[in-house]
Amino acid sequence: MKAVITGDIINSRNSKTFGWIDSLKTILSFYGKAPADWEIFRGDSFQLMLEPERALLAAFHIKAVMKGVDSLDVRMGIGVGEVEHQAARITESNGEAFVLSGSCFEGLKNQTIGVKTTDQEVDKTLNVMLRLARLVTDDWTSVVSNVIRAKIEHPKKNQKELAALLGKSQSSISDALKRGGWDEVMLLEEFYREQISCL
Repeated sequence: MKAVITGDIINSRNSKTFGWIDSLKTILSFYGKAPADWEIFRGDSFQLMLEPERALLAAFHIKAVMKGVDSLDVRMGIGVGEVEHQAARITESNGEAFVLSGSCFEGLKNQTIGVKTTDQEVDKTLNVMLRLARLVTDDWTSVVSNVIRAKIEHPKKNQKELAALLGKSQSSISDALKRGGWDEVMLLEEFYREQISCL
């Protein structure tokens, strides 16, 4: 079983620079190798295939990077299922995970993140929780986003070490994590992993 994230960058055409593309490539490389595990296509769309348990954290990671780089946002549909054919390029691979991811992405409408698995009850619970999380995550500022990115990339570092890494005070790190709803987002991420492990 695999997870496939299908996403696109919101308002990418309004960006004054294209620096976000390099940032997106860096983050996707964090989770796999191109072009088998991820690809960027049509300019601002992407697909990433990874272990199901890591998918939601990866999605929050991508969101933090995009909101931190150029105050952009990202829309992502996570599909969890089997992969019947794994090609040399992810865009040529197919299977249940790809179908679920595409259908989840197409159904997002005004949501920025959604999950579709083979279990509708699991989907319903997770998507209600993601809608609530969005009230916080869609408002991440670039400052909050950069702190959350650093926290995801350096999970073992405490606030003092993160402050040294980012050249900020410990109180500003603590404040950014609070404003970004870090503890609550991580409770959701833990719940997601528990649900996925039971599929």
